[in-house]
Amino acid sequence: MSDIGKTPFYTIERAIKMYRQFAQRRLVAAGSSITVDQWLVLNAIEAEPGIQQGTVAEMVFKDKASIARMIDLLVEAQLVTRTIPQEDRRSVSLALTRKGAKQLTLLAPVVKDYRSKALKGVSATEVAALKVTLDKLISNCDE
Repeated sequence: MSDIGKTPFYTIERAIKMYRQFAQRRLVAAGSSITVDQWLVLNAIEAEPGIQQGTVAEMVFKDKASIARMIDLLVEAQLVTRTIPQEDRRSVSLALTRKGAKQLTLLAPVVKDYRSKALKGVSATEVAALKVTLDKLISNCDE
């Protein structure tokens, strides 16, 4: 067990967890009540209005049940609308409300700032090399 920190996967997991906590603290400090995951969901919906819940789940790497609960909260907060298309009553289309779009606009500089701070001292070359390495890991694990 003492060797757990020697694997790159431990370091990747630790970096992800620390970054998410860092990002969440910045969102809270900015007066936001949404989570990092909710922010990601709002971005997915903004990028593709009318997107299906299942597609959002795939985009943000969450299971469908978690996304359904998250969407419920976003609808309750009046940040997202959920409609059931007449042509396929089994699907659910999502769209941002004006309040949801405003939330993204207000948080954009906050997100840009905390991303910049997280990458402080990391060169563009290092970021590119990291992406190549992570893409290789993803490819190796994609069955």
